Amino acid sequence: MFSEYDVIVVGAGHAGCEAAHAAAKMGSKVLLVTMNMNTIAQMSCNPAMGGIAKGQIVREIDALGGMSGIISDLSMIQFRMLNMSKGPAMWSPRTQNDRMKFAEEWRLALERTPNVDFWQEMATGILVENNKVVGITTSLGLEIKAKSVVLTNGTFLNGIIHIGEKQFGGGRTGERAAKGITEQLTKLGFEAGRMKTGTPPRVDSRSLDYTKMEEQKGDEKPGKFSYTDTKPLSEQRSCYITYTNNEVHETLQTGFDKSPMFNGRIQGIGPRYCPSIEDKINRFAERERHQIFVEPEGWNTVEIYVNGFSTSLPEDVQYESLKKIPGFENVKMFRPGYAIEYDYFPPTQLSLTLETKLIENLYFAGQINGTTGYEEAACQGLMAGINAHNKVHGKEPFTLKRSEAYIGVLIDDLINKGTDEPYRMFTSRAEFRILLRQDNADIRLTEKGHSLGLADDNRLNNVFDKKNALDALLNDLHQKRVEPSVSNDVLQDLNTATLKQRVPVINILKRPEVNIQHLKELNPELNSYLSKYDNDILQQAEIAVKYETYIEKERLLAEKMESLEDKKIRNNFDYNEIKALSSEGRQKLIHIKPSTIGQASRISGVSPSDISILMVYLSK
Repeated sequence: MFSEYDVIVVGAGHAGCEAAHAAAKMGSKVLLVTMNMNTIAQMSCNPAMGGIAKGQIVREIDALGGMSGIISDLSMIQFRMLNMSKGPAMWSPRTQNDRMKFAEEWRLALERTPNVDFWQEMATGILVENNKVVGITTSLGLEIKAKSVVLTNGTFLNGIIHIGEKQFGGGRTGERAAKGITEQLTKLGFEAGRMKTGTPPRVDSRSLDYTKMEEQKGDEKPGKFSYTDTKPLSEQRSCYITYTNNEVHETLQTGFDKSPMFNGRIQGIGPRYCPSIEDKINRFAERERHQIFVEPEGWNTVEIYVNGFSTSLPEDVQYESLKKIPGFENVKMFRPGYAIEYDYFPPTQLSLTLETKLIENLYFAGQINGTTGYEEAACQGLMAGINAHNKVHGKEPFTLKRSEAYIGVLIDDLINKGTDEPYRMFTSRAEFRILLRQDNADIRLTEKGHSLGLADDNRLNNVFDKKNALDALLNDLHQKRVEPSVSNDVLQDLNTATLKQRVPVINILKRPEVNIQHLKELNPELNSYLSKYDNDILQQAEIAVKYETYIEKERLLAEKMESLEDKKIRNNFDYNEIKALSSEGRQKLIHIKPSTIGQASRISGVSPSDISILMVYLSK
């Protein structure tokens, strides 16, 4: 019935879809196993992609040749560039998406991908021979052989859903939990833990009074995620903002004694940066209100996602509390919010390729590694799919450095520091964030994606054209000059110093009061010249000029750190030989097994003196 596959991907969420697509596009024969073909790429929580730091990840996935950016563009109903009042390192694209169209576009994309087969059934375990995975087992008792397996089980591993005092098994509302895999992996020697996440109630937009809310429109000139020819939106749907109040909080508190979080039934740790509404009013009791984002779930549906109201309180308490929110007085609830507990495996058990250290050719990606968020899952799936393909075809592993991508930061954090709470990406986690901007992901990564066979020739040519145009523009900004007689009126209007002599255009652009669009007003010749360039080229030139010092500083620091990455440590190195290492440092080094001095230096518990001792020892 089944021939041997190169790669089996278990789970068809965001991680599983990217893993299956990447491995298949690179030439592997792939089987995507899911418990329900109708929920491929389902947006289980918020119908949105991107956001702070997450938008950078989606751009990186797209630059490498992944699909999340394209699918987001095809299904978006609103686009916003966040943090535009801050520096460009903080600018982050975000889309509100049509939940049903997002899942449909992903499924169609996978069905159009040669080499992807599908199988609807629960995977209950893996087949292992001589510490190497050789396939999976299913609930029907089938054994399907494969050269590698990628587990992307999401919240399904022994998932338990909590609504007030009620609890039942499930990986998502209306879907059963996955059994068997955790138990087998722990017997094989893996360490497992429990985490939790939550989701808010969904309500009927026809029952809401939007006149009592603040409208949140999309950008006037909407952008998009993908560097391909996907089209920006010509029309958008608005989101809305309202707030809780003391009456809402008092009503919520009436259910605290029945809250699984407060009565101790939920043992798993939840996401710090996306707390439940009951957690918010408990931890931040001094606040009189909390923001609620009222977000449509699609173009045509009346279903609304109540962002900011994640909860596992009893459904009647949820309902009564919602009615106290301005605009929700006559609310009709489609389904209550709930919390879900699930198994995960601390990611320190993985290598940089996301292959497990205990079982060869077995890869973990997504929430199984302790992360939260579609974007974090998708980029892990992409990397796991790439490396599963490379491993079974005898190719070199593919990894990204912290100075190359947010994806590199995420994976490096996970395997070196681990996580005991759901890991979410922030710009603050990246020490090179001015280098890792959302606008230059294609310049950073598309050549790598092309060499892998994921990004096509057209993508690569577009990057070369972009680089050449940017270099030419920066060179001309150095060469071209402006006269005081034609520029001083404009400069005066911009509240910046006037000129006394001719100066290079680039000197004007360095001023904080002046942006590159203002340069067009300095004289007709400059306006004609700059109008030849696309806005993204103009924007990148402006960033390069204004942040030149910071960019160069980060580049030099990155080079210094990369020199440590060149100092390799063999996999079987015996740290017990080095008596001068601290006890904690030795234990962490033995556990993580870093491949370079650079990686060793980022392990929590390994001190700078441990690194110095290690370098001296290795130099001998």
